[in-house]
Amino acid sequence: MQTDYQPQLLSCLHQKTDLISQLDADYCFMLPFTRELSQLSAREFMQVLQKHYHIQVLVIGYDHRFGHNRTEGFEDYCRYGQELGMEVIRAKALVEDGVSISSSHIRNLLRQGAVHEANRCLGYEYYLDGTVTDGYKVGRKLGFPTANLLPACPEKLIPAEGVYAVYTYVQGIRYGGMLNIGHRPTVNNGTNLSIEVNILDFSENIYRKQMRIEFIAFIRSEQRFDSLEQLTAQLKADREQVRKLLQMPVR
Repeated sequence: MQTDYQPQLLSCLHQKTDLISQLDADYCFMLPFTRELSQLSAREFMQVLQKHYHIQVLVIGYDHRFGHNRTEGFEDYCRYGQELGMEVIRAKALVEDGVSISSSHIRNLLRQGAVHEANRCLGYEYYLDGTVTDGYKVGRKLGFPTANLLPACPEKLIPAEGVYAVYTYVQGIRYGGMLNIGHRPTVNNGTNLSIEVNILDFSENIYRKQMRIEFIAFIRSEQRFDSLEQLTAQLKADREQVRKLLQMPVR
């Protein structure tokens, strides 16, 4: 097992199962990646799939390798499949504008704040979910009350710092929102990253409730202002732009 390499996730386990269920899959089996499992050769792993799960067709990514140390390739898998009565299919690479669509490419897009492009590659809106936690309530004083998100999955990639147009789901209801990811340099000198959303046309107390935030568009990078008045003016302009992007009435 590669214990020294842990890429930030695009989806956590509960999110993966949600996405799979949307594809109308009948079953989803999850194998714990134990030390014993990691030591199996490709052939031994395929034997496990055939014996315990009766797999008849195995579909793998175009550049995917499995088995201990990943020393074998697609031709080997096909040979083992013939021995085990298992068809092995290699998916074709998805290429757009000469770029291979991969998890690494999508991570790079999100780190740049390019959420619209990342969503196109994913086939759905990238999202964070978790619990609403207590904040500093500075936004409320400025006329922009925010809900602070504590992500359910700490390993999931958080997009680039900045302001975004988002959709926020609270108790299954969708609301437009203006999200800020960053350190709030105008009002705070701390180092903790905050994820806070101003939910448009919403005034309920949702402290400790579950919330999901879907990224729609990047508005601007986070910046420091010389005064709270300048910050407030910029937030008003940001909110107007968010409303237009989400096709909500501008107020």
